[in-house]
Amino acid sequence: MTAANERLHGVTSRTAVPPAMLARLVLWAVVGVNVLIVETVFLTAEPAKNPILGFGKWLGLHLALVMILQLVLVARLPWLDRRIGMDRLTSWHRWTGFSLFWLVLLHPTFILLGYASEYHSTPLIEFNNLRVQVPVLLGMLAAGIVLVAAGLSIRAARRRLSYEAWHAVHFCLYVAVAFALIHQLFEVSTFTSSALARVYWWALWAFALVSLIVGRIAMPLWRNAHHRFRVAAVVPEADNVVSVHVTGRNLDKLPARAGQFMIWRFLGHGHWWDANPFSLSAAPDGRSLRLTAKAVGSGSARLRDIPVGTRVFAEGPYGAFTSLSRVKDATLLIAGGVGITPIRALLEELTGPVVVLYRAHTERDAVLLGELQNLARARGAQLHLLTGRTGEGSPPNNPFDPHNLAAMVPDILDRDVYVCGPAAMTNAVLRSLRSLRVPSSQVHSERFSLAG
Repeated sequence: MTAANERLHGVTSRTAVPPAMLARLVLWAVVGVNVLIVETVFLTAEPAKNPILGFGKWLGLHLALVMILQLVLVARLPWLDRRIGMDRLTSWHRWTGFSLFWLVLLHPTFILLGYASEYHSTPLIEFNNLRVQVPVLLGMLAAGIVLVAAGLSIRAARRRLSYEAWHAVHFCLYVAVAFALIHQLFEVSTFTSSALARVYWWALWAFALVSLIVGRIAMPLWRNAHHRFRVAAVVPEADNVVSVHVTGRNLDKLPARAGQFMIWRFLGHGHWWDANPFSLSAAPDGRSLRLTAKAVGSGSARLRDIPVGTRVFAEGPYGAFTSLSRVKDATLLIAGGVGITPIRALLEELTGPVVVLYRAHTERDAVLLGELQNLARARGAQLHLLTGRTGEGSPPNNPFDPHNLAAMVPDILDRDVYVCGPAAMTNAVLRSLRSLRVPSSQVHSERFSLAG
């Protein structure tokens, strides 16, 4: 039975250990093992000339390990992405970036202080002495690029940067990685203290770089050459909402699931770098893909003008917002606004008792409502459209308060809960689920920025 047929028949395998938990355990176990190896490499290497210099070298080892972890987190490895999700991996990447910033700042600082202490000079003199060595100079340039990128990532600075400038800064970070790699592997230090140390670091860097190249470059290029995506139809769903149907070759071989999203570029329509993450708004059937978007930015606003036949460059599918994460037979789907798109796709695929809560200001604002009603009737699911402004009326209209949520879905503790919508709504629902003590393994959320 093919993957497409399994989706059509609603076959979903569930294991004793939730996939997200298993993936996190594997990832952090691998990180932990590598931390132990790094500590062993440091302790078995020749001692530094003084404690300050030794601490600087210790920081350098961990700086390299964190940089490699950063590459793995953004490599979009399918095994991790389908179980943890790109939004969670991106969040970890951002937090790991803070560690990288401080290590980049502290490692050279302690190295300079250590040499200054050893030779009774000043850090500035040692800086001038070290910068003439090419590997050291490249390490300094890498640190400078990382520090500049970190400064431009501060929220106040980020708001003033254009989309193109932001991505140019991130491209420069790959240059910093190249400089750091040369600095590490050709600088005579703890990294090259023994044959085993050399083999370990070369293997670790090779794994990270190959993962990045395969996940970010090779796989997208191969999939687009193999499937040859094209626009088959453009269907207005409302005044500011449009659906785009995409076809291609051998789509039954594309490992896409309901609830996932792809990053779309419509070639010849806008700039080549214009890419937007849109969820699949219908379960993949092996013949076509559909995305539905609201005009909230220049990219999504231009979708209704795309000519039929336009070539499409699509990356993905990505995301762990799928039935693969289920641990219960019953499901509660909660959507707000255009966050309904992955929810609608999941409703098409899921089996077992399903309840759908759809939040919209008015019935007219409820995108794809007719499709949802038809699917609900066909599958015996309960669909509740929740309209009105939050907080209005007496009692206030707060459908996602813990009391109201429990009243609408009395058996909520026995259901997997999928949540997708604007950030404020998603956060409110997640707070209520925690208040109701719904186990975290049963809660699955997709941030609106990736969903719509």
